[in-house]
Amino acid sequence: MIHAAERPELSRAWDLHCHTVYSDGTFTPAQMMALARSSGLSGVAITDHDTTAGWDDAVEAAQRLGMPLLRGTEITADDCDVSVHMLAYQYDPDDAGITALFESTRQARLRRARIMVDAISKDYPISWTDVMAQVKEGGRTTVGRPHIADALVAAGIYTDRSQAFAGICSSRSPYYLPTPSPTTHAVVAAVRAAGGVSVVAHAGDTKRNRILLSDEQIEALIDDGLNGLEVWHRDNGPEQRARLLRIARQRDLLATGGSDWHGAGKPNVLGENTTDQRTVERIVEMGSIPLA
Repeated sequence: MIHAAERPELSRAWDLHCHTVYSDGTFTPAQMMALARSSGLSGVAITDHDTTAGWDDAVEAAQRLGMPLLRGTEITADDCDVSVHMLAYQYDPDDAGITALFESTRQARLRRARIMVDAISKDYPISWTDVMAQVKEGGRTTVGRPHIADALVAAGIYTDRSQAFAGICSSRSPYYLPTPSPTTHAVVAAVRAAGGVSVVAHAGDTKRNRILLSDEQIEALIDDGLNGLEVWHRDNGPEQRARLLRIARQRDLLATGGSDWHGAGKPNVLGENTTDQRTVERIVEMGSIPLA
């Protein structure tokens, strides 16, 4: 069992899994930073999908508010047909390898979204134009299923994004297509080469994956240089949290927590799962860029 005493108090805690309008969130980086401060968090991380486009805005807001910031990205990957999301922190954003990886993944996401919308539009009154109307930062936004969900909400088909993800946008929907993704091992290597810190996100989420990463798959990633596991996440059940924490302790990995906050449309609350200050300090020590 994971006891409450193992979790940091909010006043000395960080939320290390947050999204903004530069991917599938609904708040700007500045709004995210202001909410983190008013929520009583010690700091926060920006982790938009497959991009660093929101970093500059987040840094400017962090410095203006006096609120520390970790810079990161959530990267979609594949491990023997298991879809895996990986959080990369404090890496060099100008590294050629990781920049190329992001661009390839973002373009693949865009092509996949268009194919899905073409199929959905045959049965429901939405178009690609409707989806693009939900994109907040133009070509700098990583387009994906959340924008399709928002278009369905705008068309009156669903009441909110969560409902859309339980229906047409579900991974079990007939309209669903998997995202062409790099392997988890390629992501670990790219993040490491860029001087960053890699963490597997919500690895115990049975809602997202019918088959989870096995202990053996996680161990193989650790052997390749994986740095941590996101233990405290709303979609990791108690048994999975215990499993992930056990592996983290046995292999001296970072054990992190985050809300996977997206702003409006999802029930996730900023700061609902957090990371302690010492773990954040370790991430900064291991990374190649300073804390913003």
